[in-house]
Amino acid sequence: MAASIDVVEFQLGEEHYALDIQIAREIVEMMPITPLPRAPRYLAGIINLRGEITNIIDLRNLLGLPESEVVESQKIVVLMPDVASGSNVGIIVDDVHSVIQVRNEDIEHISDGITSSISSYVKGIIKIGGEDDEKAKTLIIWLDVQKVIGDLGHYQNAQ
Repeated sequence: MAASIDVVEFQLGEEHYALDIQIAREIVEMMPITPLPRAPRYLAGIINLRGEITNIIDLRNLLGLPESEVVESQKIVVLMPDVASGSNVGIIVDDVHSVIQVRNEDIEHISDGITSSISSYVKGIIKIGGEDDEKAKTLIIWLDVQKVIGDLGHYQNAQ
């Protein structure tokens, strides 16, 4: 196992999340999204990204997080096509902070004792900063976005 991993840190509401850098193709500014009729609530719609129709998923809605006001800093993280069985998919996040390198010892894996629908989508909790003070550490929820998207499966019929 590698000594460290690279993740993209992003924000939904007040919480910080991360996803594996290798599944992110690019990060683009928010743009007008065309809603699709009768689409599931988590599917915000589609965009034309350099000639490619891309499905846009409202990650907050998909994860069952509370709605929040639209923020100026919203971005779309466009995922690699193989994440969604060859489809073009982007996820809406409130902000993208940075790519961070995380040491394995800074990752707390969720115990199997926590069984909820969300725990299967969480790879672990990343603890950043506060070297001398455990309370000063920032906690980042490391999402298995590939599993979240993969479990949708049926959403591809919307194309």
